[in-house]
Amino acid sequence: MEGLKLADSSHSNHGGKPLIPLATSSLPSRRRFQKPAKDNLAFAAGCKVYMSLRPRTLGQVSPSIMLYGHSTLKKSWEIQCSSASIKPATKEMMEVMPKDLPVSGDSIRRRFLDFYASRGHKVLPSSSLVPDDPTVLLTIAGMLQFKRIFLGKEPRKVARATTAQRCIRTNDVENVGQTSRHHTFFEMLGNFSFGDYFKREAINWAWELTTKEFGLAPERLWVSVFEDDDEAFSIWHDELGVPVERIKRMGEDDNFWTSGVSGPCGPCSEIYYDFYPERGDSDVDLGDDSRFIEFYNLVFMQYNKTDDGFLEPLKQKNIDTGLGLERMARILQKVPNNYETDLLFPIIEKAAELAVVSYTEADEQIKCYLKIIGDHMRAIVYLISDGVFPSNIGRGYVVRRLVRRVVRTGRLIGIRGDGNGNLEGAFVPLLAEKVIELSSQIDSDVKTSAPRILEELKREELRFVQTLERGEKLLEQLLTDALSRGPVNGVGPCLSGKDAFLLYDTYGFPIEITMEVAQERGVNVDMEGFDSEMDNQRRQSQAAHNVVKLAVGNASELTESVPDTEFLGYDTLSARAMVEGLMVNGKPEIQVSEGSDVEIMLNRTPFYAESGGQVGDHGFLYVPEAESNQKAIVEIKDVQKSLGSIFVHKGTIREGTVEVGREVEAAVDANLRQRAKVHHTATHLLQSALKLVIGEETSQAGSLVAFDRLRFDFNFHRPLLDHEIVEIERLINGWISDATHLQTQVMALTDAKRAGAIAMFGEKYGEQVRVVEVPGVSMELCGGTHVSNTSEIRGFKIISEQGIASGIRRIEAVAGDAFIDYINTRDTCMKNLCSTLKVKAEDVTTRVESLLEELRMAKNEIATVRAKAAVYKASTVASKAFSVGASKKIKILVENMDDFDADSLKHAAEHLVDTLQDPVAVVLGSCPGEGKVSLVAAFSPAVVELGLQAGKFIGTIAKMCGGGGGGRPNIAQAGGRKPENLSNALEKARTELVGSLSENSS
Repeated sequence: MEGLKLADSSHSNHGGKPLIPLATSSLPSRRRFQKPAKDNLAFAAGCKVYMSLRPRTLGQVSPSIMLYGHSTLKKSWEIQCSSASIKPATKEMMEVMPKDLPVSGDSIRRRFLDFYASRGHKVLPSSSLVPDDPTVLLTIAGMLQFKRIFLGKEPRKVARATTAQRCIRTNDVENVGQTSRHHTFFEMLGNFSFGDYFKREAINWAWELTTKEFGLAPERLWVSVFEDDDEAFSIWHDELGVPVERIKRMGEDDNFWTSGVSGPCGPCSEIYYDFYPERGDSDVDLGDDSRFIEFYNLVFMQYNKTDDGFLEPLKQKNIDTGLGLERMARILQKVPNNYETDLLFPIIEKAAELAVVSYTEADEQIKCYLKIIGDHMRAIVYLISDGVFPSNIGRGYVVRRLVRRVVRTGRLIGIRGDGNGNLEGAFVPLLAEKVIELSSQIDSDVKTSAPRILEELKREELRFVQTLERGEKLLEQLLTDALSRGPVNGVGPCLSGKDAFLLYDTYGFPIEITMEVAQERGVNVDMEGFDSEMDNQRRQSQAAHNVVKLAVGNASELTESVPDTEFLGYDTLSARAMVEGLMVNGKPEIQVSEGSDVEIMLNRTPFYAESGGQVGDHGFLYVPEAESNQKAIVEIKDVQKSLGSIFVHKGTIREGTVEVGREVEAAVDANLRQRAKVHHTATHLLQSALKLVIGEETSQAGSLVAFDRLRFDFNFHRPLLDHEIVEIERLINGWISDATHLQTQVMALTDAKRAGAIAMFGEKYGEQVRVVEVPGVSMELCGGTHVSNTSEIRGFKIISEQGIASGIRRIEAVAGDAFIDYINTRDTCMKNLCSTLKVKAEDVTTRVESLLEELRMAKNEIATVRAKAAVYKASTVASKAFSVGASKKIKILVENMDDFDADSLKHAAEHLVDTLQDPVAVVLGSCPGEGKVSLVAAFSPAVVELGLQAGKFIGTIAKMCGGGGGGRPNIAQAGGRKPENLSNALEKARTELVGSLSENSS
């Protein structure tokens, strides 16, 4: 696995957070890479997503790998390091580097890629932080985009590759800023071999890159190898001359990589930099963070681990490496930690400027806060640029929690408002501007997305500041309650750990502020309880591990024998094809009979497989009659892409028998295909219309192209106004009536982007892409099926527009036949309504408004009558009030009022308080309907002064009836779901009132 490991916060050893544990086998348990790690949401309390790990199956989509030539790298990457503001390390920590050696982060990245490009590696772009892989939430490793190749499920398109991959890992977020090297966002420089070169070349090139290209002194480098890997040891020592005492043989825990309990695996070898060689070679611990840093990991993927733990040689040996850009920058730039490199420090300086503090003069706590801000801002900006917006689920929750961490931390160091005097402003966008300024060599698309990123961050911060302010009010209330309760177990007033965690988790209130404010008020904080709640949250969020899961099984064996499917569906809806594979319940079969659900792989097909938001085609496969075989008919209800480009036709055999090797006639349902084509082209028109009406900064966040409707998700911060929806429909229907011919062509990806083509959300593209253009209106990269002329769409109508997450809106619409069906259905409904109301269509609105007004007036009259009846009933029970207390002046009345509703009950209680006069306490209950309980408590001022509050009192009584409630100290209401408990609840109310008022009045 691309190898640079993040530090394991729970161990002192040298590697990073492991991936997933090995099953029991002949090899010892591998903790370093395989122990379950916290998932990408480990720090996000209350996460609402469970990301299960599962291997790829034949039903999962597998787009092609993007290929860029080395020539596409910008030659302007030679940027001199601007490190005047970077605090230098001590002279003892670093050797003196050649003064003319360019050591900026950008130059390190460029030199790494150039080094391997000159050795025959194809320079490929970083893949998105949103992976095309269901086993991981975010892109956590450079090898992720090559996973299918490593599994042998996709043919290699190049023999060697090199990348600078953007990665996100949040399993160690608590350590960000605390250590010298933990990050949520980082860049992994990698070189990969797919069955080409292996161990000797990988080691030699890594050493050459490190000692010659980057000029690190060999005497400062240490190496680790797997304990049984004599070959790697020999290469390091005999061929490269690394002294034996600086090569450490380490066990499986440290130097044997595996993807999981089974699958590709192999030994690895790591290179470490020694900051203090003068400490000598004896008793050396490579896990000593104060002395060493691991910066390059080489994984020799040479085995497949079977389910029973047996290691069998892979048919194709692979190389997977990772060099941490931030770590190498730290070494070359001679700074004490990754944060003070030119990759991060400008962001930290900006945060310090907004907080009016000096980083160099700040104490360690302030420095830690500044590092957190600098780290998180990179992750936030690049995630939003890749289409992940703050929300309460999935990847969006990662962004939201990181933004909140930045806001909370910024307030801790004194940033208020925008940091420039505007207390109503936001400071996170100002930090984001600095990240965007530094992004040109990492991701050029970030600057294009800058307006959208900044606007989203401003909204998110201001929204969260309001939440923080609500948290301040809640803290005040909790502290007041703690003081009213007095000492706990002989200790002073205490805020519970549960309440402190509620403030932290729900309201984003830093525990440091909670402790500080509580101390000022003379209240302790139960930190043991807080830590316990935090631990529970961490355990609950370990559902989705930071691993890249690989597997080898029957499905892979089948894909090895089944070729990629040739798609004919752009030009025809029927074709003859050969059955290449059959599966039933995931198992390969040679022959399948009538009545069985089956998955069929063909060598060629007119059926469109689900992708790009468009659903798979429906239709039939016909097996013609032969001398010894009866005719077979298979109804196809779905088509999916498997790993590679194998189309899996899912259906049911209605007649006969289907077998591998037979010829079939594949026929797509033409009507449903047309419906899909209409909705897909309409989706392109919708995106263009949205950009014209609400702004170019909006972008797609997801889509569905179905037979009966289209669904389009887009980034926008508010609901669309009625006139905006009208304008969008007007534009689209105008383009439809223009009867414009669509143009489709295949071109190089770089040419398509240069021409202004828009990429569809979530899609991955190769070097050659298909461009669908509605001239003058829309141009998008799209592999879906489309109409030939916009007039085929016939009509377009938006049927709903709503928010589905923070900053994400959803439009559902219909077009073509679905549009006609929608209009006809609505017309039928309107005719029925006109008939019922006995008015014309144009008078329906007026008539309905009139009926609603009449209904409202009738309800008010009924409520008035009910209130009078309740007051009358109250007058009849007033005589049941009795007196308590030393002076016998406090009156109590607790009564069951039969079936009066809540409002009537309240009127009755208020009437009784006025009638019986102060001091008086009234509690009434009723059962207004089946399974319903209503309760009300009304206390006069003198009763409240004695320490009783109606809101708190009635809430405890309501619990007996399976409910709850509250209100003001003088009057409060509650409800419940257990009428059978009402009598006991009222009896308890009577007993507690007598006891409390008798005691308090004495």
